Amino acid sequence: MGLFDVLIENYQDHNIIKVVLARGSEQPYFLRKAGMSAKGCFIRIGSAAEPMPQRMIETLFATRIRNSIGNIRSRNQDLNFEQLKIYYQEHKLPLNEQFARNLELLTAEGDFNYAAYLLTDDNGMSIKVAKYAGLNRVDLVENEEYGYCCLIKATKAVLEKLKVENRTLATITDTTRKETKLLNPVALREAVINAIIHNAYSREVPPKFELFSDRIEITSAGGLPQGFDQEEFFMGYSVPQNKELMRIIRDVDLVEQLGSGIPRILEAYSKDAFCFTENFTRLVLPFSLPLSSRLEKTDHGTEHVAEHGTEHVAEHNLALLEFCKAAKSTKEMMTFLELKNRPHFNQKILKPLLARKQ
Repeated sequence: MGLFDVLIENYQDHNIIKVVLARGSEQPYFLRKAGMSAKGCFIRIGSAAEPMPQRMIETLFATRIRNSIGNIRSRNQDLNFEQLKIYYQEHKLPLNEQFARNLELLTAEGDFNYAAYLLTDDNGMSIKVAKYAGLNRVDLVENEEYGYCCLIKATKAVLEKLKVENRTLATITDTTRKETKLLNPVALREAVINAIIHNAYSREVPPKFELFSDRIEITSAGGLPQGFDQEEFFMGYSVPQNKELMRIIRDVDLVEQLGSGIPRILEAYSKDAFCFTENFTRLVLPFSLPLSSRLEKTDHGTEHVAEHGTEHVAEHNLALLEFCKAAKSTKEMMTFLELKNRPHFNQKILKPLLARKQ
């Protein structure tokens, strides 16, 4: 079901097998013959299994997730899964006639559920990627929608879009040129997958991705699961909001291992990047450099200075001046800065320097 991992780790100079299990969403679990009582429900305390107090049983049952996308019947029952079949075939996992039941895309009554609806070739779910010119939501410059198709296809489209937006920045000193991305690529990918796989689709609210001039904000519906605190969240423990989607996303290699997303994000960003409310989870990832002080390199191989003006490019100006203590041609200067766009070089770099009589 994609709800556990078996890993080999080194512990005290010995290789051990580590089994990581996802926390279930239908608590409390109990022995059928004893029922939901202290004789049937147990809690782990140290190395012992103690009877669960009745109050805890009632609390867990009250917070149980009943409206999971696996239990909700799809309004549309005429569903096609050609796109999903292609993704499985690419990974040498052909789907047989029983795939809908095997992948838990059916309700107990045998109808297609809401998970199936999200994975069908044609649905009403759309993921938005918005882009703003400034630091707030006033000046919207781009609003793309990725969806109305298999959720796997939409996820790949969002990843590709944000990969393009995650431009390369170049910082030039007198001896080196250092390139870095606006956002850590590994953390960005994990953040996108997490937002999509753990979104509360039962509320019919899709995840949202918003690009500002200094950050990206990723918002998904649903706060922390009941009975799950922030400490457990940051430790990488996984509570599958949508276990049907988790299994499929893992099958097609969009996620590597259970519970690895948050630790990978925290390798590049702090816990303060996360914001939890009762109904939403938001992740705010700042860009590596302010927009006004970066030299950008686009995916098309052309470089340009950020829109906010040439006064912010002092680092590569100083490097160029040092290089030009002996006379250099325009071609030599552009080669030194690793630039290819001559009009840009003349307009944004050379002419401003000449105007300042440097």
